[in-house]
Amino acid sequence: MDNENSSLESQSNNTKFVKINEIRLSERPTLTIEEAAALYNIGENKLRELTDADECKFVLFVGRKRLIKRKQFDEYIGRSFSI
Repeated sequence: MDNENSSLESQSNNTKFVKINEIRLSERPTLTIEEAAALYNIGENKLRELTDADECKFVLFVGRKRLIKRKQFDEYIGRSFSI
């Protein structure tokens, strides 16, 4: 009986993990540098350079991980002539 319960718990945990990974890129409020580079056709190095600035309003640091705030980045792109 214990094996059945632990098996069901494992399946339940795996299902939760899969659902998190199935979130579409277009629905994510934040993007990694790699995702943003691919989506906006901007180089990763250029994105890192832009997000290094202290006045950058579209970067979010989670520990050492650098995320792009999608809404703010869309607004920045809309206002910019060149980057």
